[in-house]
Amino acid sequence: MHQNEPLIFEKSSPGRRCFVPPDCDIPEKPVTNFIPLKMLRKQELKLPEVSEIDVVRHFTRLSQKNFCVDTNFYPLGSCTMKYNPKINEDTARLEGFTKLHPYQPIEQCQGIMELLYNLEQILIDISGMNAFTLQPAAGAHGELTGMLIIRAYMEKHGEKRHKIIIPDSAHGTNPASASLCSYEVESIQSNTDGLIDLKKLKAVFTRDTAALMITNPNTLGLFEKDILEICKIVHDAGGLVYCDGANMNALLGIARPGDMGIDILHLNLHKTFSTPHGGGGPGAGPVGVTEKLKPFLPVPRIEIAKKSVTERVHDMEKDTSMPKLLPNDYILNYAYPDSIGRVRAFYGHIGMMIRAYTYLLSLGKEGVCKVGEYSILNANYLQHKLKRYFEIPYGKTCMHEFVISAKKQKQKGVSALNIAKRLLDYGFHAPTVYFPLIVEEALMIEPTETESMETLHVFADAMIQIAIDIEQRPEVVCNAPQTTPIGRPDEVKAAREPKLKWQDFQR
Repeated sequence: MHQNEPLIFEKSSPGRRCFVPPDCDIPEKPVTNFIPLKMLRKQELKLPEVSEIDVVRHFTRLSQKNFCVDTNFYPLGSCTMKYNPKINEDTARLEGFTKLHPYQPIEQCQGIMELLYNLEQILIDISGMNAFTLQPAAGAHGELTGMLIIRAYMEKHGEKRHKIIIPDSAHGTNPASASLCSYEVESIQSNTDGLIDLKKLKAVFTRDTAALMITNPNTLGLFEKDILEICKIVHDAGGLVYCDGANMNALLGIARPGDMGIDILHLNLHKTFSTPHGGGGPGAGPVGVTEKLKPFLPVPRIEIAKKSVTERVHDMEKDTSMPKLLPNDYILNYAYPDSIGRVRAFYGHIGMMIRAYTYLLSLGKEGVCKVGEYSILNANYLQHKLKRYFEIPYGKTCMHEFVISAKKQKQKGVSALNIAKRLLDYGFHAPTVYFPLIVEEALMIEPTETESMETLHVFADAMIQIAIDIEQRPEVVCNAPQTTPIGRPDEVKAAREPKLKWQDFQR
């Protein structure tokens, strides 16, 4: 039963208390001894007056209204909303990690330094790149870091290139990241197969172009089969190839961007490596580069400082608390004069890295390979079941995701947005809608490898029933959802006039 839960302020009752603090056992001093009078509030803060049971029930009910990957299927295409294993949370909460402080001396942080170093090495092995930085705080931040590295590389070599080429099938944040680095963005249209048009790429990639930003697999869920030729075209013109690795889930254990000719790549720990996503974040967007771009990576770099036996004995004589059997020391190296500098305070989002490291160690090499295989299998299975009911504009075989078009349903007066809202009545989160822009009335579906065959069947049945309803009673779909706590909010009003705080209108 969906209850209409009032605001916590509306549950307030004068004099009601959740907790009464004990009397102060030390001499009290006027607050003006600590806070200047001009900075004090002129009136009491109006807070809700509620009991403990009011608070517990209120927030428990609100939590039950949440839609999350722990409760339901979340086929959000391009975002890889896979299940987050709870062992990841357990390790991230170990006291040895949670009680560390970034200002502690590096010799007291050797455990986490070893973990971060090892994570970098695993990402290098998975991606085929030569080095990684873990600093970027999200995918788009990784893109920005990549663009800064490209700009630094070009300036170091006296190249005054001012353009970035981005296919229309790339991720939507790519143009913004390039623009923030003062690059002029030029888009190229995909060919009839939904892939990069080689002739158009050759025509636009000139000596004033710094890089191509490519997403592979692209946002249509298709692998760029000409990737080797694409990289050759760019390299022959003196440019670099940046790969948005947000769709890396499809390549795990199957193919490596570094082997394809990619120069720089960002990965999403909060997509590919199962750390929490979106509201459960924060994210993490590590960036990998080839050998020639290593000098430009952000500092500090995590490295091993190999010491001789004599040096280690000397260290132990200075500090008798040091263990007798010392591992290689891990250091933070700032000595890279061509570095773009820091892009994140301290060492990045450590909690996300611990979770990703746990995930990778839990899977092992064979498990990582299965992730890619199962994500592709699940997507193709769903696409096959739905192709009779919805138009699939590009490709017979997809990678980890696929895009359907509701263009045919639109003729009945039902949009992609209506279909997405109707799915909520069946207990499913909506897929990504209206993206990529090159597909009319697009719905992008990504099941990931974590979903069972039973879940895929129920989801497919819901989509098929929606398609049948559109033919027989389209008004049902147009008026959805009808079973959720909130029906159809005014999305334009919510975007243009958001009210993000409670207001006591009676005052």
